[in-house]
Amino acid sequence: MNQKTGDGAPIALVTGAGTGIGKAAALALLGAGYRVVLTGRRREPLEAVAQASGAGDRALVFPADVSDEASVQALFTETVRAFGRLDLLFNNAGISAQGVLLEDLPLATWKNVVDTNLTGMFLCIREAFRVMKAQSPRGGRIINNGSISAHTPRPNSIAYTATKHAVMGLTKTASLDGRKYDIAVGQIDIGNAGTDMAARMARGVPQANGEIAVEPLMDVGIVGQSVLYMASLPLEANVMFHTVMATKMPFAGRG
Repeated sequence: MNQKTGDGAPIALVTGAGTGIGKAAALALLGAGYRVVLTGRRREPLEAVAQASGAGDRALVFPADVSDEASVQALFTETVRAFGRLDLLFNNAGISAQGVLLEDLPLATWKNVVDTNLTGMFLCIREAFRVMKAQSPRGGRIINNGSISAHTPRPNSIAYTATKHAVMGLTKTASLDGRKYDIAVGQIDIGNAGTDMAARMARGVPQANGEIAVEPLMDVGIVGQSVLYMASLPLEANVMFHTVMATKMPFAGRG
């Protein structure tokens, strides 16, 4: 397991922790005894997750916008102020764009997706590096939320898919650059977890051949357990890429 505080609890920061995959990961980490900083743009769902966890003061709510540099810096400053260090960053916050034809995608929509999914993830990696290289004991772990779309696109998804492909570049480069600081960086690629964002899969979504098909979903709690597994490794080991998906969802060739 990663380094711990004096009371034996490792410190984690989960972005996008108020709903979906972030919520599942935060609950899994809190259930395993971590101290967790829960962040996202809206306070109310973060507070709800903290309360549902029953973790008391091991859960710290601190709203932030990952696409804003000053907000990210304040988030990491508060994490260290409250808990003294950072052992794990689950770099999860992300958004998707409504499926439209590539040629009809507004530039503003493209920029919004890039700002959150790519720039926001970079800003959090950068701040985590700054904290983890300077703390004692040194080091920590970063898990980036990629996607099946980091490998294989869906129709009409160029902004989301481009950013998720770019996340793989962030993961590989940060993994390389983190070695000298004992920072392990990996990526989890998730397919069709049962979240609000993925609910449309159960109603039918466009396939690569132009058909509309219903796709199976898996319990989002499985993703939380996957993040917990990756986090539980000693820093001498790293899961570079971990794919967890509904067994029967389209993936290879999206078929």
